[in-house]
Amino acid sequence: MKWALVCVALAVLAVAAVSRRLSGTPVTPAMAFLAIGVLVGPAVTDGVDLSPTGSTVRTLAEATLAIVLFGDASRIRLTELRHEFTVPLRLLTIGLPLTIAFGAALAALLFGQLMFTEALVLAVLLAPTDAALGQAVVNEPRLPSRIRQGLNVESGLNDGICVPLLFIVLAAAEVDSSMASDHHALTIVSEEIGYGVLGGIGAGLLVSAIIATAGRRGLIEGAWLQVIPVAGAALAYGLAAALGGSGFIAAFVAGALFGALAGDASDASVRFSEELGNVLDGVTFLVFGAVLLGPSLNDLTWAVVAYAVLSLTVVRMLPVAVALLRTGARAPTVAFLGWFGPRGLASIVFAVVVVEESHLPHVNTILLATYATVGLSVVAHGATAAPLADRYARWFQSHARGEEPPMERVPAAPHRTRGTVVAAERGGS
Repeated sequence: MKWALVCVALAVLAVAAVSRRLSGTPVTPAMAFLAIGVLVGPAVTDGVDLSPTGSTVRTLAEATLAIVLFGDASRIRLTELRHEFTVPLRLLTIGLPLTIAFGAALAALLFGQLMFTEALVLAVLLAPTDAALGQAVVNEPRLPSRIRQGLNVESGLNDGICVPLLFIVLAAAEVDSSMASDHHALTIVSEEIGYGVLGGIGAGLLVSAIIATAGRRGLIEGAWLQVIPVAGAALAYGLAAALGGSGFIAAFVAGALFGALAGDASDASVRFSEELGNVLDGVTFLVFGAVLLGPSLNDLTWAVVAYAVLSLTVVRMLPVAVALLRTGARAPTVAFLGWFGPRGLASIVFAVVVVEESHLPHVNTILLATYATVGLSVVAHGATAAPLADRYARWFQSHARGEEPPMERVPAAPHRTRGTVVAAERGGS
């Protein structure tokens, strides 16, 4: 424990020192942090020996996800997307439920000891995607905007959607394993969702009111304006937690309200929260590699590895193909959208929640499959993002202007992903 902070600080400095060189290469910051984490964890050098059930790991993971959820929700402009919502709407309303269903069926098939509700828990853990692991895809200007924004919006919304689902399936699994009564489980779920929504509404309204009143009167200094989204995420999380609700639901609801009510003013206040989110994201992947993934590598089985591989391919790609039926999407587009469903931060945080709060009989199998899938996703999606984005862009541009595939050429409203404003500002300076 005494060397943990030193290891984390040195890792951040090392990645920061070569961050420009990493851009556009098969090595992403997440991959670097993950590799460093495994090396400094108890499996190798034991520089970071935090307990997976300790408060430090959970606090870091939850703080990171709360900031990311608030930011993701605040960037969604549903009014701007009303003219072109086909891709994200289909991915979320058809692809996401099918992904959960296929993931649960696969888990029940490969891990015969799991109850079906436990298989559902694993499927929900791995349902949300993380576009930040494929920045080369969502930031590639040569790609059809409809495809880029579809992946971006899907990633921004599905983790927030999966939060209440996680609490529901966890409660159902606890009932099936006779660790909770139906009434107790229903009470927990209703409180988590209900108080989470209330906390989010309260925080979102307050933060939006501050922007609307003090901001428009010129009472807020630029530097303090950048603090508002972070404080808003913390307030939403804290209110919900104090009431007994889900801080994640609260952060997402507050961010959505903030983005809707503050409008363009919210875009001007995100630089600090995005940079903080990026740093915390990297540290979370380091801790994940050190504390969760590294120690579990010796326990991998063929069933776990098979589940990880199939979760990133068949379980993701087949539902995407079904979701895009009758849209006119060409095969390269279907394959591209299907492959780029990275599993990352949300799955890690959900796993930490399960470690802390669940007492399911086969929780170790659930966690091991989650760790393996996320670890494989960080490497596989990170390494393929730039080359496959380039290949798909060249395929799209091979058609003469005006003769591009009709589904792919429809423009979509711009939607910023994490870090784009910061990157753009630096690129233009």
